[in-house]
Amino acid sequence: MTWLFKPFFLIRSGGAASCVRPLLAAGLLALLAVTAGCARSQWENRYDYDNIVSRINIQTPAPEQQTSPAAKDLGKITLADAIKTALENNPDTDMALARIRQSEAMIDQAKAAYWPVLSLYGSYSQGDAPSGYLFSTIDQRLLPPNTNFNDPGWFENYEIGAKVGVNLFNGGRDWLNRHMAETGLAISQLDSRAVNNGLAASVISAWYDCLAAGDFIAIAEESVSTVEAELRLMQVRYDAGGVLKSDVLSLDVRLAQAKEELVRAQSNRSLALAALANLMGLNPDAQFELDAQAAMNPDLPPDYSAGSILALAKRPELKQARLAVIKSAMGVDMAKSHYLPTADAQLKYYMDDPDASFDSDRDNWTAGVIINWNAFTGGRTSSAVRQAKNVQDEMLAADRKAAQNVLLDVKTAYLNLDSARARNLVAAAAVEQARESLRLVKKQYEGGSVTVTRYLDAELAFNSARIRSSSAVFDSEKAAASVGRALGLWASLEGESNE
Repeated sequence: MTWLFKPFFLIRSGGAASCVRPLLAAGLLALLAVTAGCARSQWENRYDYDNIVSRINIQTPAPEQQTSPAAKDLGKITLADAIKTALENNPDTDMALARIRQSEAMIDQAKAAYWPVLSLYGSYSQGDAPSGYLFSTIDQRLLPPNTNFNDPGWFENYEIGAKVGVNLFNGGRDWLNRHMAETGLAISQLDSRAVNNGLAASVISAWYDCLAAGDFIAIAEESVSTVEAELRLMQVRYDAGGVLKSDVLSLDVRLAQAKEELVRAQSNRSLALAALANLMGLNPDAQFELDAQAAMNPDLPPDYSAGSILALAKRPELKQARLAVIKSAMGVDMAKSHYLPTADAQLKYYMDDPDASFDSDRDNWTAGVIINWNAFTGGRTSSAVRQAKNVQDEMLAADRKAAQNVLLDVKTAYLNLDSARARNLVAAAAVEQARESLRLVKKQYEGGSVTVTRYLDAELAFNSARIRSSSAVFDSEKAAASVGRALGLWASLEGESNE
């Protein structure tokens, strides 16, 4: 590139050369304009979404592929499989992992401050400034004798060189930067564990929603079968003249209601499975079956008092808040370090030449130590210190708030668990009562002492009690999982892709 432009700069005066110079300038400007236009187009295309995704090899399925009926069949999975898949595939875990890698990169950046910096450079200059002429020709070791310092003339200089610089002292900022970056990494890792904790609890909740929806379908199918059988008997009796048409119509209406409940239960189960697949990082139409026998029963402390002690020790959010306080204290010292001077050592080796031949006898070097101290900054440093102290106060308040939120979360989870277990007992007793009531009403109905409407009411009450009981059973499991989340028990679960 240097030799490409050299002929242009060497044309200084006279004859045909003076005509060539404007042409070369015009050609150069045209070349720069075309190059700038092409570069602008390339940069605009570079930041197109599809180009970004293709460059980093992310496979984003097309909309028609996302809704394809030929979804992957995972077969029968356990609850542990579902949690493991979620921790490996869910975008939240990928985001947490990316934040961890960002923190690791920041540590590497902080460590780089301890190493010297080597830079290589090259430059070209020309002009008639007396200072530029003298400095360049002296470094070229070609200063003519009897030079007129007021009007030395035109000069041209090519310079190449290398600089090495290392920081000797900067008030401890390098040390603080490194330890703040390491603390940030620990915070990011705890953030990943907090994501795991919440995600695992969500998967468990969605899992039991799916199982409850399956029970609702079984209850609805049994109700349809029962009403269909009664309708066939009622039709026979009606044909024989033993019952009224209204009785047949009542059973027809009840059968339609039972079928509607079955359709609703099937739809709810499909939605629950889609929600579980989404938590697992899969397409909503992924095919899998649930192994209802494989459950996860956390070993929970017996009461809130014991649970709160465990939560204060295990919840990642509390550890994050404490590390944030530590990091903010380092931030205060970082701001105070600007009161201190800095010292840097620098070595420079370079060569100057008027025609870029760079003879070895024209090399130069300089070495020195630079000390800089900002004696007055208009209050900038003191303001930064006040800001850092206010950040520390904010982190201390956030630490107290985090502890309060965790204790409230644990208290709420235990109260919900107690309530769910109590509802489970009540619902189980209600099922037995409704079953016995249905048995008695059915005998009376078959004996003709009660109407079909009374029988249908008893059958509906029995099915409703069974649904409430099934919901109460799975609500107890979900409440136990919520207590596990409040205690931080799921934070230690990790997928293969997590660090």
